[in-house]
Amino acid sequence: MNPLYKEFYSDQEVVDAVTGIKEKGVSEDDIYILTHDDDRTERVADNADANTVGTGDMNFGTSAKNVFRKQGDELRAKFEELGYSKDMANDLEEKLDDGKVIVVVTNAPDGIAL
Repeated sequence: MNPLYKEFYSDQEVVDAVTGIKEKGVSEDDIYILTHDDDRTERVADNADANTVGTGDMNFGTSAKNVFRKQGDELRAKFEELGYSKDMANDLEEKLDDGKVIVVVTNAPDGIAL
């Protein structure tokens, strides 16, 4: 099963959405926040009480390669680590280029919608 995602512009919308997702029974450990700016990612994830994709969430090879990658390449690799195809990772990274925040839910229960 592919992970679910939803895109947002507003940081507050993300916080509200994550709260709603948790109320549907999704574990905090399965909710990830991605943006094109590391500081914004950390801030939104902290406010929403959600995760960022860190080195512990990636295999060693991807983590090591990300040290030398450009921001866009690193973000595409993170989406792939969360379970998306290369094409979908590229599409999602382009959404981040537009200033959006992407909330990804892995291991979502059947029938849940974001």
